[in-house]
Amino acid sequence: MPILDHDTVQLAHGAGGRLSADLIGRLILPRFTSPELDRLEDQAVLDLPPGRLAFSTDTFVVSPIFFPGGDIGELAINGTVNDVAMCGAGPVALSVGFVLEEGLPLADFHRILCSMEAAAKRAGVRVVTGDTKVVGRGACDRIFINTSGLGVVPAGVELGAGLIRPGDAVVLSGTLADHGMAVMTAREGLGFSSTVRSDTAALNGLVRLILDVCPGVRALRDPTRGGVATTLNEFACAGGVGIVLEEASLPVRPDVRGACEILGIDPLYVANEGKLVAVVPADAAEAVVAAMRGHEHGRGAVVIGKVTDEHASRVTMITGLGARRIVDMPVGEQLPRIC
Repeated sequence: MPILDHDTVQLAHGAGGRLSADLIGRLILPRFTSPELDRLEDQAVLDLPPGRLAFSTDTFVVSPIFFPGGDIGELAINGTVNDVAMCGAGPVALSVGFVLEEGLPLADFHRILCSMEAAAKRAGVRVVTGDTKVVGRGACDRIFINTSGLGVVPAGVELGAGLIRPGDAVVLSGTLADHGMAVMTAREGLGFSSTVRSDTAALNGLVRLILDVCPGVRALRDPTRGGVATTLNEFACAGGVGIVLEEASLPVRPDVRGACEILGIDPLYVANEGKLVAVVPADAAEAVVAAMRGHEHGRGAVVIGKVTDEHASRVTMITGLGARRIVDMPVGEQLPRIC
């Protein structure tokens, strides 16, 4: 009789036979059960509400796969939900693809699946199709996850960097650099008196709130790789405008700031996975910030800068000393594999 009871991922788990069926039926399906997925077809057939479709895909290769505040599975769900939501869409369905390394403890895989299940439920989305591949030892680092997401953009919602106008306000939903520094300190084994934790979260509920308060929002973006600095440079270039930041307005947790100083990293360039940047008309900024502060993922919302018609396609910052410096796009990679 073949051995079916293993503690780690085997190459046979990806061979399409009894071990594959056991892995799917025992571990994956119970976590993501949905009418579409339970059919175990090669695709999902969806009934979607009226509106324009938003579609996004992302691959997650973070190391370590478990870090303070989250893990690769929760990150994969939240990351794709947020990418879909940043155009104003309501995320509806996800696909999930796993690449598993031979030898990955099944207990770790189960832990990741459970966190993905919880994240999908919090975001109000369902997993409708997926795939699992197994590769030999050393061919990947334990587990890689690809997620794709579908959402529906309501009628009348139009967001994009090309809509940004001089005079608009730049709003950040909370503190900088939390996720990137959580991963970095976990990877390097750095200890602090208070643990730096990832801020990974699904932001579709916060996006709905912002659109309700200010239907004229210009653009939204979650500042992941490259941080807020990269996001704002992309906005400035796409909109052909300048953006001026106030250094004194930039919120950074003390433990995160300390970690950044120890490692010589500017928090403006470090990823968040549970924050968003919103560009809104100046006369709506106060109402937007007040509404965001009433949401669990926007309690630290603050205006951090403004859009200007000067120095087009550049981001500058007024420092605490009153000087002005350029906040350029990053060169090279400060934090490898933070998502």
